[in-house]
Amino acid sequence: MVGRISIRWTSLPSFLRPGIISSSSDSTCSCTRRLFSHMCGLQKDSLRTFIFLAVIFIIVLLGTLFLVGNVNWYGNRTRRFASTDFYEHGADSHHHYGIVIDCGSSGSRVFIYYWPPHNGNPDELLQIKQMKDTRGNPVRMKIKPGISSQVHRPSDASSYIDPLLSFAAQQIPEHKHKETPLYILATAGMRMLSVADQEAILDDLRVDVPLKYNFHFTSSHVEVITGKQEGIYSWIGVNFELGRFDHSHDSQESPLNNSVSEVSRKSTVGSLDMGGGSAQIAFEVGKSVWVPSELSAQVNLGCDSHKTTHNYHLYVATFLGFGGNAARDRFTKLVITKNRTLSIDDTSGAYLDPCLPAECTEQGTYKGKKYNFLGTGEYIKCKELILPLLNRTRPCPKKPCSFNAVYQPRIDYETVEFYGFSEYWYSMHDVLRIGGQYSASSMRQAVEEFCSTRWSTLVSRHSKGLYPFADDHRLKFQCFKAAWMTTVLHEGFKFPQNYSNLRSAFYIRGKEVQWTLGAILYRTRFLPLREVQLHSQYKSSYHAFWSYASDLQFRIILLVCSITVLAAILLYCRRLRRMSKNSSIWHFDSSPVLYKVDVIPSIEKIPMI
Repeated sequence: MVGRISIRWTSLPSFLRPGIISSSSDSTCSCTRRLFSHMCGLQKDSLRTFIFLAVIFIIVLLGTLFLVGNVNWYGNRTRRFASTDFYEHGADSHHHYGIVIDCGSSGSRVFIYYWPPHNGNPDELLQIKQMKDTRGNPVRMKIKPGISSQVHRPSDASSYIDPLLSFAAQQIPEHKHKETPLYILATAGMRMLSVADQEAILDDLRVDVPLKYNFHFTSSHVEVITGKQEGIYSWIGVNFELGRFDHSHDSQESPLNNSVSEVSRKSTVGSLDMGGGSAQIAFEVGKSVWVPSELSAQVNLGCDSHKTTHNYHLYVATFLGFGGNAARDRFTKLVITKNRTLSIDDTSGAYLDPCLPAECTEQGTYKGKKYNFLGTGEYIKCKELILPLLNRTRPCPKKPCSFNAVYQPRIDYETVEFYGFSEYWYSMHDVLRIGGQYSASSMRQAVEEFCSTRWSTLVSRHSKGLYPFADDHRLKFQCFKAAWMTTVLHEGFKFPQNYSNLRSAFYIRGKEVQWTLGAILYRTRFLPLREVQLHSQYKSSYHAFWSYASDLQFRIILLVCSITVLAAILLYCRRLRRMSKNSSIWHFDSSPVLYKVDVIPSIEKIPMI
């Protein structure tokens, strides 16, 4: 059978299906219009995509500009606190440095501090840290005895302190020496000298030190600080390391604040310190609490004296002669002059001393004459004998008083935390190894056991390395100093026996805490003024926004962001071109092509009926 074959293409694109085999002009025009319309649609989509990506690029550019500017001026908070302490203090160091020499009663120590440039935020303090070596240990040096030993040779004071200065000069980059402030601050040992003797020693330092060293050192940078200053510095140091000066809007507000300020303030902790010659206590009090002027201090740590963000009202009391070594000397004098507190050993003729370890012998000197003491190691009896040294029987002019007729405002022991330093740490840690959280019962048990141990046993243990943090002096007077520390704490400052908010500390968050940290922080508080003023001018300047471009850090970040965004745009456009080429009129679906065949017989061959 002869006929015509009709083929239907069912899998072609919809705009090509009708009339693809037809030769009519209408079908051809229809195909052309559909193809043109499809290609125009692709071009419009590409244009819209390109405009969208361009807008994204501009937003990223401006956002980067704004972000880097803020980081440049205010600093990155996470980077500042999480960065490593192992800085290289080489010739290209951008840090600033400061030196504090603590001239104590038993020896002198040098502390080296450093800090990065201030970020210009007037509400933030300098981020001061103690210099550490490559192993993470604090860079410091100590010499003995104390500088007060130069009282008979004041012209040798500069030679005495030279090893500390030479050590510090080697640690700090030489090109930083001229701008590095040097403070030589003497404490209790020098306070016990006459004013004339003090000035003779200090004058030698004022004249000779600048001749050899190029540090920033003026006549006011060397002095005998008062016990009150020492207490303030200790309080500043501990609260700074605890982050209590880092104010923010979501911080817990201090209950001592009587008014709500724009910037929330964290509660501060109290500070207890006991050196060889004196003892101090300092804590924040409310503005409405009355404190005698000689016991109060208004401390402003901010660089702007008119702002109250870092303004604190403190109670600070110092007790000269109530340090561990000074108390022992007073105890020896009391025993010898009164001759009624201790018994006499019949064999040796020595005074029986319950404040020395059992069978420990010691010589005491009074007015050039030597006296022998023999330890009995009785902790409780020791505390009873040293209690009169607090002078609690002196009339209290304004109640309540702690001891030695010194006024002390009431302390909320339920909420206020305290940290104890120096003797509080040494007595608990160096021998007893119970430093940290204080417990009166645990302390009593540990000291009683130590005091009652025979001296020969303690010496044997020490020689075997069982007391690695204690020297011979600590081992011999541990019983007395622990008894004195706990007596001052509970019978002097009136801390309850069950008080649980006291911690003895030498390190806080891995950082050594000394009053010297508070001293450098307080004495350099005005250094950020230049950065603060520059920041203020920068914000008010018409060209402030565009001057970010001069910053190398900004340019690097901007370049990286620009390359990233441009690369994304180019890759996307390349993909669009590839898709456009593949979308031609001869592109078929991947599905099989279906044909429908109809056989139409020729009309001529159809039989007629």
